[in-house]
Amino acid sequence: MLTTLRLSNFRCYSTLRWSIPAEGAVLLGANAQGKTSLMEALCFALTLHSPRATRLDKLVKQGLQSFGISLETEDGTRRLLWNDRKLNLQVNGAERRDFNDYLADTHPVTWLANSDMSLVNGPADERRRYLDFLGSQWHPAYRQALQAYRKALKSRNALLRNPRRSTASLRSYARLLAANGEIICRLRCQLLERLQPHVAHHHRGISGGAEQVQLVYSPSCDTNLEQALEAALPADERAGYTTIGPHRDDFALYIGTMDAAEFASEGQQRTLAIALQMAQGALLQEETGKAPILLIDDIFGELDTARRRALLAMLPADAQVFITTTTLDWLGDMPLPLPIVRISSAALA
Repeated sequence: MLTTLRLSNFRCYSTLRWSIPAEGAVLLGANAQGKTSLMEALCFALTLHSPRATRLDKLVKQGLQSFGISLETEDGTRRLLWNDRKLNLQVNGAERRDFNDYLADTHPVTWLANSDMSLVNGPADERRRYLDFLGSQWHPAYRQALQAYRKALKSRNALLRNPRRSTASLRSYARLLAANGEIICRLRCQLLERLQPHVAHHHRGISGGAEQVQLVYSPSCDTNLEQALEAALPADERAGYTTIGPHRDDFALYIGTMDAAEFASEGQQRTLAIALQMAQGALLQEETGKAPILLIDDIFGELDTARRRALLAMLPADAQVFITTTTLDWLGDMPLPLPIVRISSAALA
């Protein structure tokens, strides 16, 4: 489990040292005090992924050029330093050469937030991010194929916008996209198949109902990807970007026979979104034998009493859980599940 977090120039924190309670904590404070940034630091140190930013320079304290994170766990210490637009990674004092090497022995993480509603009713890229965040923790081959695919995609798109582009080079990148894209699609299908019973279990537990949940993968092409890229080449050249492949795939969510995005109520969509995120942790624990780190960002105030009670009851007993909130009013007569850590002006009170 996580034991000590140190930050330097991360988000709103100039410096911080936090001795983390073994069971986790309720991070309590007003808005914009640094609660979510604290959880974001934990998430980034374990997954090299921020649920709030796609660019690392956004993680630096305003006006500065670098940030550092040190996270001590029962297994050792992870250190990250972002400086001069480069990320230096260390585990137990030894440098890790790349993201794959750093993530090979990390701990599973699940992040829940109000914005998760977009997993159900939002655009396809939200659901792809969900699959990629989970898949990269679940299977090393997924992580490696995804990184190779993104690199080839960026190069091919740049070439498509070049008036002096070479058809032979475009086909060479298409072969790279196809080789890695087929791995991603195959693993995504496996992932959704393994995820479904966990989503169904958590959905029933939180909703108190017996509705069936289905996850159905929807690829952007249903033929050999290299052949499909060849057929799409004229359209890609006109558009200036790659129009098919895993970066355009999606998956659909059904409650019974009902498309959840179109016909489910707001309460049903919120419950399904929470079930999707809770299922991540359950699957990763099943696959890795490690209880997940649960990072829950201010969602309890949005749930009715029955769903709050059900969600609290379903939190894994052996997981370290972190919850941000501006108030404890939502607890009502329920016992406080974790120690309280008060945060004000980017400092632990």
